[in-house]
Amino acid sequence: MKKFKQSDVLENLPKQFFAKLVQKVEAAKQVHDDIINLGQGNPDQPTPAHIVEALKKAAGNPNYHKYSPFRGYSFLKEAVCTYYKREYDVELDPTTEVAVLFGAKAGLVEVSQCLLNQGDVALVPDPGYPDYWSGVAIAGGEMALMPLLAENDFLPDFSKLEKETLQRAKLMFLNYPNNPTGAIATKELFEQAIVVGDEHDICVVHDFAYGAIGFEGKRPISFMQIPGAKDVGIEMMTMSKTYNMAGWRIGFAVGNASVIEGLNLIQDHYYCSIFGGIQEAAATALLDSQICVDELVNCYEKRRNTFIKTIQEIGWDVEAPKGSFFAWLPVPKGYTSEEFADLLLEKARVVVAPGNGFGQYGEGYVRVGLLSDEKLLVEAAKRIEELHIF
Repeated sequence: MKKFKQSDVLENLPKQFFAKLVQKVEAAKQVHDDIINLGQGNPDQPTPAHIVEALKKAAGNPNYHKYSPFRGYSFLKEAVCTYYKREYDVELDPTTEVAVLFGAKAGLVEVSQCLLNQGDVALVPDPGYPDYWSGVAIAGGEMALMPLLAENDFLPDFSKLEKETLQRAKLMFLNYPNNPTGAIATKELFEQAIVVGDEHDICVVHDFAYGAIGFEGKRPISFMQIPGAKDVGIEMMTMSKTYNMAGWRIGFAVGNASVIEGLNLIQDHYYCSIFGGIQEAAATALLDSQICVDELVNCYEKRRNTFIKTIQEIGWDVEAPKGSFFAWLPVPKGYTSEEFADLLLEKARVVVAPGNGFGQYGEGYVRVGLLSDEKLLVEAAKRIEELHIF
């Protein structure tokens, strides 16, 4: 059988770091049946029942058994606008300022193809979500890293960007609440990003995947709330985290009309939109009672408090995340991120994600997902305590 050579685009894609982690976990499961996996980012709670019921009912609608409109149903885009007005007091035009996405992951990859030409630069947070890198690579662009450092509360320092880099940049990715650090954005950060975007014609893309998840009564702010945001950028949200709809693969982008048109145009060529029943269920999630969201955030906050308190008690000097469902923990001296993650897997049977998988400035940390119940989180901490590292 012939073996066909892959295209240069595929050959140049970033290596999938976490595929190796999954292989390690699967190998460990062959030996141990009590692995605690805190390395994943997959929500563990079910989709709220009223959203599931909306899909069940909508599945019987014969109109949805045909192709959906290429750019999504207008009722969903109107629901997105209602959501943004209610939650953030942001006005949006459903016809020009909303794009329906096959999950925010797809949009975050596609936007580079919409805006970058060969050799153009994208400003990328480091550590950050690896799919930013994938989109830039597919577009033939180059990345300039924006380090997220503890001393700056894991926010980028735009003053450190070189003039030449800013001149070549066409795109900037931001992500708050942040994966993997759990940091949240300040109004000042977004204001600075708008200035940079305006002065250098850089489109700011804010990945708001964890937008609903903030702790201690502090609600994360939307980039769209800041005056001028719509002039220079867009924001992407997903139904995956706020409503536990990860497997449903639906999200949306809002903001600058020219970028929204670009996303719609590229998706015209990739897809024929999403099953109408899923779109109707998504609209139900956005428009109906948000008690399920409040309950979810309370669940994550209880898990956060329990886990952080327990690992602090064993002597691990860590800070609690301010948002998202991740904790970003410094590794002990004498270990790299990967060495420490391997140790926890081999000796404590606890899976964490090594920080270097999120970029070079992720070295020295591991990411823990708060996606197991409190009992398992405490058990994981107790196993780590038994290693007598701290």
